[in-house]
Amino acid sequence: MADTRLIQGRYRLLDLIGRGGMGEVWRACDESLGRYVAVKCLKPLGPQQDQSFTRIIQERFRREARVAAALQHRGVTVVHDFGEDDGVLYLVMELLEGRNLSQLLEDNQQRPLPVADVVDIAEQISDALAYTHEQGIVHRDLKPANIMRLTDGAVKICDFGIARLGRDVGLSSRLTGTGIAMGTPHYMSPEQIGGGQVDHRSDLYSLGCVLYEIATGVPPFDLEDAWSILVGHRDTVPEPPRRHRSELPDFFDRIVLDLLAKTPEERPDDAGSLVRRISAARGATGPHALPAHAHPAHARPAHARPALPAAATGPMPHLTGDSPLPSWTRGMTTGHKATGVAIPRPEAPDHTAALTGEWTGATDPNALAGTSSASAPPTPTQEQLAVLTSRHNAGLSLGRLGRWEEAGEVHRAVAAERAHALGADHPDTLGSRYEVGFSLGRTGRTTEALREFTRVAEGRERVLGTDHPDTLAARQEMAYVLGELGRHFEAHQVFAAVLASRERTMGLDHPDTLRCRHNLAYNLSRLGRIEDAYELAREVAAARSRVLGPGHPDTLVTQYEVAYALGRLGRWTEALGVYREVVAARSQALGADHPDTLAARYEVGISLGRLGRSTEALELYRGLVGDRTRVQGPLHPETLRARHGLGVNLGRLSRWEEALAEARDVCAVRERVLGADHPDTLVSRREIAVGLGWLGRWPEALSLYGQVAETRDRVLGPGHPDALASRNDEAHCLERLGRGAEAAELYRQVAAVHGQAEARGH
Repeated sequence: MADTRLIQGRYRLLDLIGRGGMGEVWRACDESLGRYVAVKCLKPLGPQQDQSFTRIIQERFRREARVAAALQHRGVTVVHDFGEDDGVLYLVMELLEGRNLSQLLEDNQQRPLPVADVVDIAEQISDALAYTHEQGIVHRDLKPANIMRLTDGAVKICDFGIARLGRDVGLSSRLTGTGIAMGTPHYMSPEQIGGGQVDHRSDLYSLGCVLYEIATGVPPFDLEDAWSILVGHRDTVPEPPRRHRSELPDFFDRIVLDLLAKTPEERPDDAGSLVRRISAARGATGPHALPAHAHPAHARPAHARPALPAAATGPMPHLTGDSPLPSWTRGMTTGHKATGVAIPRPEAPDHTAALTGEWTGATDPNALAGTSSASAPPTPTQEQLAVLTSRHNAGLSLGRLGRWEEAGEVHRAVAAERAHALGADHPDTLGSRYEVGFSLGRTGRTTEALREFTRVAEGRERVLGTDHPDTLAARQEMAYVLGELGRHFEAHQVFAAVLASRERTMGLDHPDTLRCRHNLAYNLSRLGRIEDAYELAREVAAARSRVLGPGHPDTLVTQYEVAYALGRLGRWTEALGVYREVVAARSQALGADHPDTLAARYEVGISLGRLGRSTEALELYRGLVGDRTRVQGPLHPETLRARHGLGVNLGRLSRWEEALAEARDVCAVRERVLGADHPDTLVSRREIAVGLGWLGRWPEALSLYGQVAETRDRVLGPGHPDALASRNDEAHCLERLGRGAEAAELYRQVAAVHGQAEARGH
């Protein structure tokens, strides 16, 4: 953009004061009103860019404008105008003179701020948050770079780019997948990390992280990599700030630790209560009373504010044993904590205009993975690489939101552009294609996913070598997809080869080696080798317990597999004991409402039912249905699965009228939510038939058994075990109706198909 450009015939751009991969911020003159403003411009991405990604970025920019413009408070940056000019989206804000908290710490040579300033900042931020939360807005990216300290001492919260309106969950959930500012690991709440429900109390946790850092000079979890930081937020109790800095007041220490509670319920109810606590402490006396107020003009009266209701943010990612954190954390860098980040100061006066680190700093070339140029393609610029990296991360974020179709589109586009800029076998290109394969697998396109992972594995083997961890990761995904396709013998061969390589290059106890052994045990059980699966799973569980700890999620998922194998072996008492141990450990490590904890509770119910303890199972499922409904909603597939278990146990207790009513209701919901041909819907339809049979209504039962059998024949094939089981159900029903000849003929047909399937298997 030229310095003399005029936006909308009104805003004349004067000095560039911030630039990022996606846009620029200018000091400008509003010629209509004769005042200086900050203008944030989103660069036109051009027709060559992925259009799905472009739409997401543009809509998020518009959303930031709408959210920020709706806020009118002294502690929030004022937005004056918003629009589009010659294809450029722009946002006009008040021009702020001051420094953000990240810059203040840098100015202070990474030392903490004066105590009086810290407490004053805490009070002002709390008051501004109380207001925004009262408006139903959750910031979701509160960090030092998003909080301005003006030259007159006032404090303002900036950048509502990923804020969520409590009353508008659907839209905002879709817009957080841009990969631009999903939250910096140093300041993310445990529920934000785990993909759980995020409400105003997540902002309070982030506020605790910010206050901890400006008061002590370091974030609460100042670790080397993003994974360790995220685990710290989730699992580790932070040291009290006063252990770093004894002159901090006792009340401030307590406030920060309250804000950093692991669960939202343990944190303060609202930001208004923090204002009241700080205000009350100002009059306190004693050895740790608050020093004289640095900026008395900015003390704020306390106002009681109601707590916001929690609002779900979309699908909740499932933490599996393959990773103790959600898949979207893979490849995540630590981001910018407030200290130690060199933010270039502009030549123009310091009007930072409420910018985040995404907008104020130049792209750091060291943050880009694999930026070495290939020999054939033209050398790409650092800015081009930065944009591609940002778009790659956008695809990861879309996947985190469960929007796998869109994620796949973004990754395909990035892979094509990386291939052109870097070469088809460049590690970054192969990394994008790996994510294409992952997206294909999550959208049910398993055969295509297998082809993609195979190509990636071949490319990585050429470039990186057979034993490189990235090559082995691609081959391991190949094996997993082969298992999904029912090709368990081929999957076993690939898993075994990858395991041999991992043991040779990484050692027997490396977490990746243990992960591969776990996958091999899982696949053995699907091959029907239950004893082998049990023995291997037990060995892996013991090794993971030794290496990672008995409460580590990976250890627990292998323990879960041990229990599953015990059940398959008919050792239900032992299985019940192991499942209960997993429930207790997951409750402590992940929380009682975590999906993995709830899944283990479901298996406890299965075990109780198998042991004939249906009264206990029924009570367990009643509680589980209530918890699933509260956490995931009444229509979630897992809620419906728990209701199905409840109905089954009603039947086992001979309460068939109730069981039939429950089965009908669950079947109707599953048909509406999952579809008439979904396997879960067919299971419910069969359960209706079971109930009808026990009530002596065999003609109705026969009709339903026939429907289920025909659907399974069509969807799964007539030789599939479930289809054959349905034909046996139909034959049994014919017997009960006195139609023995028809039943015998159907039994013969089933036996013949089963025999043919076994012959093909050999």
